[in-house]
Amino acid sequence: MGCPGRKILSFFLIFVLIYLHGVSLQEAGPTGQRKPFFERLRRLEEQFRRFQEATLTHLQAIASNYNLSYNIDARFQNLAQESQALALEVNQSQAAVQRDLGHLKTWMRKTQRRSRKMDSRLLALGYALRERSQQHTQERKEQEAQREALSGLALDMRALQDTLAHLTHVVQSQGTRLAALEEWLQVACPGTTAPVWAPAQPRLPSPSSLKLQGVRQALGASPEPRDPAQDFAGHLRGTQEPPGTGSQWAWPPETQAEICNVGPALIFPNTSTENVVFLHRGFLSGLRALSVCSWVRTASGHLGTLLSYATEENDNKLVLHGRDSLAPGSIHFVIGDPAFRELPLQPLLDGQWHHVCVIWTSTLGRYWLHVDRRLVATGSHFREGYEIPPGGSLVLGQEQDSMGGGFDGSEAFVGSVAGLAIWDRALVPREVSHLATGKKLPPGAILTLADAALIGGFVRRVNCTCLELCP
Repeated sequence: MGCPGRKILSFFLIFVLIYLHGVSLQEAGPTGQRKPFFERLRRLEEQFRRFQEATLTHLQAIASNYNLSYNIDARFQNLAQESQALALEVNQSQAAVQRDLGHLKTWMRKTQRRSRKMDSRLLALGYALRERSQQHTQERKEQEAQREALSGLALDMRALQDTLAHLTHVVQSQGTRLAALEEWLQVACPGTTAPVWAPAQPRLPSPSSLKLQGVRQALGASPEPRDPAQDFAGHLRGTQEPPGTGSQWAWPPETQAEICNVGPALIFPNTSTENVVFLHRGFLSGLRALSVCSWVRTASGHLGTLLSYATEENDNKLVLHGRDSLAPGSIHFVIGDPAFRELPLQPLLDGQWHHVCVIWTSTLGRYWLHVDRRLVATGSHFREGYEIPPGGSLVLGQEQDSMGGGFDGSEAFVGSVAGLAIWDRALVPREVSHLATGKKLPPGAILTLADAALIGGFVRRVNCTCLELCP
């Protein structure tokens, strides 16, 4: 690219020498010949100027081409350096990729070994799960068999409870009939002592000879046998009355024997809401059976509240009370409000001492009311399976509208109470008869008047040797 520039420069120097030589010749010639010469010289100068401009333009183009070629060379050098650096980086990258591929192959081999180990563990776990599933299936079958056995046992227990309840009813009926026979024997033969008859205890069939369910059906289907004692009592009366639950028999008036050793008596003189007696222990455990027996004498035209047991949950867990709205001599026997039964106690309105015994059991919800040894009311399906909870407040003489309070004078008891006792079981008729005749207290009483913790208002506690001597 530098050769054309050198040729132009040489040509320019030769042209300058020629021009200087012509000028010198014109100065040496005559004056006449100068004008054409100057004219030519002027034209030559113009041509030279144009040539100079063209030469300058051409030189500028040559210079720009030279600079461009120089920049291209520099760029080629840079590109060569960059290509070398890129090749180096590519080599380094290839080396790094080779190392990574080596590591990846190593990791893949390790992963394959771990995968094989995991597969073997999964197979072992699958075998263990299958064995555990089989064990669970076997256990479930055993549990189902146990549940079926327990269900059958529950049915047998229910059948046994039904049988025992029926037998208890039979025993109660026999005791009542025997008591009636004793009284009619005393009426028929004054001055003689009636023999003591023990009711026959029915024998339960053994499980090997008869299923309990069959026993329940047989007992439910067979009619209740007549009691010879009642037949004989009916013969003495000249009529024979069929026994009935809840019926009141027309008993002839009798002379009350002297009753002694009944313990302390409580006298409630008026309807003041302060007249209340608290039994401090209450019920220490839940009750699924209950017997409440006491000597009672009323001094007003209605019975009022004999007993009230309240808890935080319910203020009428156990109540024996008469209201003005009820028929005279009737009381409500409440267990777990609002369930109740209305019991007839009309004999108590004569102002004399009478023995009252209320019995209840959660088995079939059976209940009995004895007045002066006589069964005057009975029934079933009353709070069947229920349990009276412990931890409440037990008071005498007032009806609680809240635990330990909320008394109302219209529901207060006016009269006297003696020999009150409570059992957590159902007393049998002979025990009720012993209580009504002043004999020893049946064992197992959970509360008596000796447990009175607070006697409020105008209530008096007196000790009477015999009931007739109590004020």
